[in-house]
Amino acid sequence: MKLPKEKKTEIISDYKTGDADTGSPEVQVALLTHKIRELTEHLKKHKKDHASRRGLLMMVGKRTTALRYLRGKSPERYTTLIARLGLRR
Repeated sequence: MKLPKEKKTEIISDYKTGDADTGSPEVQVALLTHKIRELTEHLKKHKKDHASRRGLLMMVGKRTTALRYLRGKSPERYTTLIARLGLRR
């Protein structure tokens, strides 16, 4: 499921750390979290969609890796991002 361009730019502008920032861990985690939430809602309706379930698991793995990286680099940024996104750790 592809994000609409307007929604993607909105998420990037909310979580960017600099002016030209599009690839910081905060932005990556925020985009993945949005996609994960959308796909979770899809899977509640379509329980037998195993291909999408696999994609969801891969996205969760990528998000976990990015969060682990951010926690090692800057614990303060990690805790603020977790609080803003409403994730539990």
